[in-house]
Amino acid sequence: MEFLLAIALLALVAAFVAAPLRRDPDAVQVDPLESERAELEARKEAKYREIRDAEADRTSGKLSEEDFGRINRELRSEAIEILKRLDRLERR
Repeated sequence: MEFLLAIALLALVAAFVAAPLRRDPDAVQVDPLESERAELEARKEAKYREIRDAEADRTSGKLSEEDFGRINRELRSEAIEILKRLDRLERR
């Protein structure tokens, strides 16, 4: 009797664990706008981090003022483009 109870319990646990594997992969709906927004937010945060790192490098003397100016302009230009894309996405 205990043996049958153990087998039944094992079958229930196996069914519970295997349930996610049997799900239809097409059943999960991913919103493309939300996915794009998440990607842009991640890129924005990474760009901000790059700007802060460049400022820290200038402060520590690793970058000359000339190099910092060039890098800073490029990074800020890229950040502005990301912000514009985010803004356009929000208007949709």
